[in-house]
Amino acid sequence: MVARIMIPLIIAIMLSDLYIDQHYWQHHRGYRWWKRLLWWLPSMGMLVYTLILGTIRNFVPDDLRWVNLYMLLVGIVVYPKAVFSLFSILGRIFRRFIVHTHRNWGTPVATVIILVSYFMLAYGSTVGFRRLKVVHIDISYPDLPPAFDGYRIVHFSDAHVGTLTGSLRHLLQRDVDSINAQHPDLIAFTGDLQNIQPREIKPVVPLLSQLRARDGVVSVLGNHDYAEYVKLPAAEAAANCRQTIAYEQACGWQLLRNEHRVIRRGRDSIVVAGEQNLELPDSADFTRTMRGVGPSAFAIVLQHNPKAWDGHIRRDSRARLTLSGHTHGGQLSVFGLRATQIAYREDYGLYSKNGQYLYVTSGIGGLVPFRFGIRPEIAVITLHRSPH
Repeated sequence: MVARIMIPLIIAIMLSDLYIDQHYWQHHRGYRWWKRLLWWLPSMGMLVYTLILGTIRNFVPDDLRWVNLYMLLVGIVVYPKAVFSLFSILGRIFRRFIVHTHRNWGTPVATVIILVSYFMLAYGSTVGFRRLKVVHIDISYPDLPPAFDGYRIVHFSDAHVGTLTGSLRHLLQRDVDSINAQHPDLIAFTGDLQNIQPREIKPVVPLLSQLRARDGVVSVLGNHDYAEYVKLPAAEAAANCRQTIAYEQACGWQLLRNEHRVIRRGRDSIVVAGEQNLELPDSADFTRTMRGVGPSAFAIVLQHNPKAWDGHIRRDSRARLTLSGHTHGGQLSVFGLRATQIAYREDYGLYSKNGQYLYVTSGIGGLVPFRFGIRPEIAVITLHRSPH
C-alpha cells in the first residue's frame, strides 16, 4: 500500500520540513542546533517508518495496526506541514506578482485548512466509520416478471472483516442484524470480504452464517479476495484463494464465479449472475457468466468493479440491474466531491441508462477505518413492475 505512493510521501515529508526550516526557523534568533534537531526528528522518524512499510513484501502488514498508526501520523505530522508549505509558497507568489503586500495570506488559509482537516480526521476515525446508513431504493421495470413485483434485495459489499476486529467487531454484528431486519428476498454481497488473507474470515464465519433471506445469500469475489496483495508462490496463492472460497461457502453463501442461478416464483423467473472481478487477468468472463440464459431473461448481475458496467455489461440487454462495490465511495466526500470520481465514471449511487440500472454501494468497511461524508451502508433495493 505505502510502496505505491512511497516517493510522493518521501517528497512531502522532506521538502515540507526543508522549506519551513529555511524560510521560517532560520530567521528566528536562538534557533540552535538542538532545536533544529528536535524539529527534524518527527520527519526523520516518519521517513524511516515510510521506508519500512514501503519495503514489506505484502500490500499491508499482517497487523493492520501498523498501517492505521502510520495513516494517523501522516494526518497529524506530515499533512499539516505539506499544506502549510504549499499555501505559504502560493502566498509568496501572490504577494510578489499579483498583490504587493507584506502579508502572506497563504499562512492563515493553510491554518484554517489544517484545523478543518484535523476535525475531519478525528470525526472520520471515530464517529464516521461507525454510523451505518440503510439506503432504500425503488426501481421500476415494465418487463419485470409479475411474480417478482415487490422483490426485495439487500445489497452490501466491501466488508473487509480483517479491519473489523477487537472493539470494531460489534459493527459487523450490527450490520448482519440490520440486513436481517430488512426481511429480504435475496441478499447480494459484491466482494472484498477480506483484506489480504483468508484467515481473517475464519473467526466471523459463525456471525456471517446468521444472514437470512428467502432465496439465500449470493456473492462474488472482489480484488482483495484474491491473493494479489500477498507475495506468495503460485501454489500458495491458489490455495489462499481456494480457502477464501471455502469460507464463503461455509457461511452458507452461494458464490458465483462467472456463473448464474435462476430464481423461480411459479412460472416466472429471474436470473442472478455473478461475474469474476474485472481487473484480474483472464478472470472476468461475461459470456461464460450468461451462457444458457435466455434472450428475454431478466438478469441481475453482481460484479465487484463498477467499470464493468460501461465496459461490457450494459451492452447486454438482459442485464437489467447491476450491483457493484469496490470504490467505498472514496470514504471521504466533501460537498459531494469524492476522489473516486476521478477514476470512476460511476463511483457511488444509482445510475440509469436506457432502462438499465447500476447501483454502486459505499460498502460497510474498509482497509483503513475512516469515513467522512460517505457513511457505511447497506442498500435495500425493491423491484417494481411498472405499467407498460
